[in-house]
Amino acid sequence: MAETILTDDGVRLAVERFGSGPPLLLVHGFTGAKEDLVDHAPRFGEHAGVVAFDHRGHGASDKPADVAAYSLDRLAADTLAVADALDLGRFTILGHSMGGMVARRLVLAHPERVGALVLLDSSPGPPEGIAPDLADAAGQVALTDGMTVLRRLLDEANVLGSDADRRVRSERPGYIEFGDRKWADVAPAAYAALVHEITHQPDQLELMRSIRCPTLVVVGEQDTSFLGAASTMADVIPDARLVVVPDAGHAPQFENPDAYSAAVDSFVREAAGVST
Repeated sequence: MAETILTDDGVRLAVERFGSGPPLLLVHGFTGAKEDLVDHAPRFGEHAGVVAFDHRGHGASDKPADVAAYSLDRLAADTLAVADALDLGRFTILGHSMGGMVARRLVLAHPERVGALVLLDSSPGPPEGIAPDLADAAGQVALTDGMTVLRRLLDEANVLGSDADRRVRSERPGYIEFGDRKWADVAPAAYAALVHEITHQPDQLELMRSIRCPTLVVVGEQDTSFLGAASTMADVIPDARLVVVPDAGHAPQFENPDAYSAAVDSFVREAAGVST
């Protein structure tokens, strides 16, 4: 089911729903789209009401031209707006990369709303190995020269590339074109504002000690920018469990889908009290 949600500042967010049952809210990452996480929605939808949406400035959602319309806190408010509009009540949330940063902020600000948490290839603060000044320079290129020029520069840098990513790009039909479509749907203002937020955000690791809901931390073994952060978060969050997905980089849901799906599905079922 496809629909739109209107936020309090007038931005429309594109939403899709799958299945029925205890709510599972999927939150995609930077320059991504809801389709990054819906390959596995049919499986999760057997026992959960799955909701996926495009962040503002991404995918099929509205794209404000003002950089002031974007921040991690704004995305967290949007996420809660989706949950409220769909009457999700208390929900399980899965956030990928930047989506995990959004989920982290949401659970810290509204712990009563989150029944379980999945952090997929994410971090408690700025990612390792990404220089803030270079990130800001990339944001400026997006604003002044456009996303096509920026894409060429970033392809040369290959910041989050991995053997697993290269394998999927060569083996999965349409995967490269899928990435091109997602990139074309990112607003320059969203890129500039959010790349700055991601690389300059405060580290909330100590605050994460207060998280009391069941938590699963998932990371690809080749995702060097997030591997250490995943282990640290799993150590700090009480009773969190860590799953390192073999033969995967920054997108285990595509690079080792069976291992990813098995780990998340088992956790979501357990959190919902559904027998396997």
